[in-house]
Amino acid sequence: MTTTPPDETPIQRALRLKQAALDARPQPPRGGKFQRQQAARAAIGASKPWMKK
Repeated sequence: MTTTPPDETPIQRALRLKQAALDARPQPPRGGKFQRQQAARAAIGASKPWMKK
């Protein structure tokens, strides 16, 4: 376990623990076909709202 600073406030401690929990979650892969599809879908919907199904 990491060492905690002696002057750490409860709010700082909670934030540190929250960040550690978020960093421990599995991350989706970056790049690839899925992200390109999402970007294309968002661009189409944003520029032409009448084209949505």
